[in-house]
Amino acid sequence: MASSQNDNSTFWKRAEDSLIRYSGGGSFVHRIIERAEGVYLYDADGQCILDFTSGQMSAILGHSNPEIVEIINRQVGKLDHLYSGMLSRPVVDLASKLTSMLPPGLDKVQLLSTGGVSNECAIRIAKMYTGNFEIVGLSNSWHGVTFAAASMTYQLTRKGYGPAAAGSLALPTPNGYRSPFRNSDGTYDWKKELDYGFALIDSQSVGSLAAVIVEPILSSGGVIVLPRGYLRRLKEHCVARNMLLIVDEAQTGVGRTGKNWAFEHDGVVPDILTLSKTLGAGLPLSAVVTSKEIEEVVHSRGFSFWKYLSNSAIILFFTTHVSDPLPAAVGLQVLEMLERDNLAERAELLGRRFHSFLLGLQAQYECVGEVRGMGLMQGMEIVKDRTTKEPDAELSSALADRMLELGLSANVLRIPGIGSSFRMAPPLTITQEELDAGLAIIAEAFRTTPGINSVLAVHGH
Repeated sequence: MASSQNDNSTFWKRAEDSLIRYSGGGSFVHRIIERAEGVYLYDADGQCILDFTSGQMSAILGHSNPEIVEIINRQVGKLDHLYSGMLSRPVVDLASKLTSMLPPGLDKVQLLSTGGVSNECAIRIAKMYTGNFEIVGLSNSWHGVTFAAASMTYQLTRKGYGPAAAGSLALPTPNGYRSPFRNSDGTYDWKKELDYGFALIDSQSVGSLAAVIVEPILSSGGVIVLPRGYLRRLKEHCVARNMLLIVDEAQTGVGRTGKNWAFEHDGVVPDILTLSKTLGAGLPLSAVVTSKEIEEVVHSRGFSFWKYLSNSAIILFFTTHVSDPLPAAVGLQVLEMLERDNLAERAELLGRRFHSFLLGLQAQYECVGEVRGMGLMQGMEIVKDRTTKEPDAELSSALADRMLELGLSANVLRIPGIGSSFRMAPPLTITQEELDAGLAIIAEAFRTTPGINSVLAVHGH
């Protein structure tokens, strides 16, 4: 044991000496993860930890999925990376499979590496297609850390880096828990809020509106689910202004919300769809998907460097890892497993169980201000007082620490001025027994974390 402790101390000393700190608060979770399998992580001390975040919300098939491992081993020994102007079968196979699963109007695919890069590409396409430069996002969004994507990310990551891209405009996030827009009966009036937001956009615009980019669930924004009908009305506003609608499904795509693609819940087809995270099941893979008409226009205006590829299913946005064969082979397997194993349906059924459990916690504990989510992406906001809705970052951190101590990894988002929320998204391959084991840990954490009062205790029963 002493030797193990010395090894751990050496590890953290080397980490402190050699790594740039990028995580929240400048510190990493103080566990050395040695391996992972399915929904479980295993640390250097031998503790088994249920992973309720799917890694970085990406390992949608669980860790070290045997079928994914087999594909990687086969493909890496055959063809892993290519010059960006060359094509391979896995790339065209994935592009064809993806478009076959999407509605008409999402016909052309470009495969990239990360969500930020795919959003960067989508924004460039929108600017070139419309000839305009103003991009609109939601006020609590997260779209990446590359320049245009970061300019559409309205969180603390904007601070300290100088000017954002010219023409970066924001709509209010439709957060029904905190929004002041109310009907006479006190219910949330998201239509009025959205219309008001566009009135502000119109007053700020210099007449060069190009696109709106939104997430169906603002995951890093506190698991804020767009109200049913929101995307449809948003598309109407875009059409009225000759803008494109970009839907960023980095975390909601590939079955997470109970449908293959979250935009299906509203019956709206975006002009551009971006996918990442879940598409690669943990490997760096992203996609930009748009219509034949948009691809043809931007290609004719010089978007593509490679004229001889103009008739293929690929739009080129030249990066080192565009159209890489290895992640493309993995992405194809992910989509095949999504269909074969009815993963979207499983997410819907298990998500209902998860959501019902969280509503039970809300009924029992005063600190749970709101529960929200879809499918296997669920969140709950922790507050000091349900009337004032003041966030309780200290308590949410204590709860997360207690969950980890009991063997469950859950992510806490602390957003200044907005809230303190848990964000939980286990793999779609999780079994009901594994889900229930995680829910039992959450319940035990609430029961044993100091400073938590039950509703019954608060009201003197």
